[in-house]
Amino acid sequence: MAEKNTGAAPPPRLSMWDGEYNLKLKQKCRRPRDDIFVQLRMVQGAYIQVNSASCNNIKRAVQRVIVCETQVPFVRGGAESLVRELVRQLRFRGHEAELVSIPFKAYPKEQILSHAAAWRLLDLSESNGRPIDLVIASKFPTYCVRHPNKVAWLVHQHREAYDLLGTPYSNLSETEADTDVRARLLSLDREMLGECQQLFTISRTASARLERFNGIRAEALYPPPRLATALRAGSQGNYVLSVGRLEGNKRVDLVVGTMRDVVPPIRLVVVGEGSQRMDLERATEALGLGDRVDFVGWVDDDMLIDLYANALAVVYPPYDEDYGYVTLEAFLARKPVLTTTDAGGPLEFVEHEINGLVSEPSSEALAAAINRFAGDRRWAAELGAAGFERARHIRWDPIIEHLTVT
Repeated sequence: MAEKNTGAAPPPRLSMWDGEYNLKLKQKCRRPRDDIFVQLRMVQGAYIQVNSASCNNIKRAVQRVIVCETQVPFVRGGAESLVRELVRQLRFRGHEAELVSIPFKAYPKEQILSHAAAWRLLDLSESNGRPIDLVIASKFPTYCVRHPNKVAWLVHQHREAYDLLGTPYSNLSETEADTDVRARLLSLDREMLGECQQLFTISRTASARLERFNGIRAEALYPPPRLATALRAGSQGNYVLSVGRLEGNKRVDLVVGTMRDVVPPIRLVVVGEGSQRMDLERATEALGLGDRVDFVGWVDDDMLIDLYANALAVVYPPYDEDYGYVTLEAFLARKPVLTTTDAGGPLEFVEHEINGLVSEPSSEALAAAINRFAGDRRWAAELGAAGFERARHIRWDPIIEHLTVT
């Protein structure tokens, strides 16, 4: 039976969504020294117990958690944001959580497996004499770490050996040496991911790759963007927005090329840094578009929120993206998203002419779509509002529950 919490002070509010609070409150079970966690929810001003499971059926909550990250020095993107926000959300819910990072370099390709060996050599079973209850792996090769309670929330594997093989975005070829490296990577992934007590991914796109190449099924858990609660709607300015790292597979070159056919006064604002920035700036000048394309680099949160709020639309055409925070950030700012038929993760959210537009991956097709937004701003706003409804239900609570209850 549901019981009201009648203590002098209410329990701490650990998370809030739509007026309901979910928390795990440590109480004593009838058996001595057996701690259980009872889930409570605030309903009409009072906390009530919403599960009536017996002591035998309630699983213990993990207390000390390591989140594992492989990180390319000086590079920041969606994966880096995700693991840091995961640590913050774990701490917010009362867990002790730390981020463990090891540098990664994808070249020379003959040494890729040495990065996996580095993770395998780590002993994360305890720290300072106290056991570590859980490790959460994120992307290759963090899931090679040794731990009796290892969970993977997979961002991606070493994609150059998988879905990017045979594209301009992979440095592996069909040579005998590269084929051997790839075969060893696939075998290693099957073994290391097979050790996980639970296995999740960040998107259905990542889950589909895992099943296609490794024969492993995994549930997708969608993470909210870090700025989810801060993003807001504003006006419809005379610019479209591009956000992300300036690398080849993000295809910002396609977006720049659109501006030849986009009707003025619409301009392009590009947020981000990367190895392709100088090439993109040179291409912009060569096309005579220097006065219509602004490269602003990485910006602080306040400026990014303003840029989202006042854009006409957001253009996001990556190649087979794992997930794509940009899509959800745009929707939470009530902006329509323009993406492409081969974009991967964004297609799990963008519905053509429902909350955005999906075009062929060419500058001409993208330009025509941008001109549609500019030609009917009321319709563009309606698409953005529909996008907000799609994105606003993505929350951290079920993610933390899935990752920590083992």
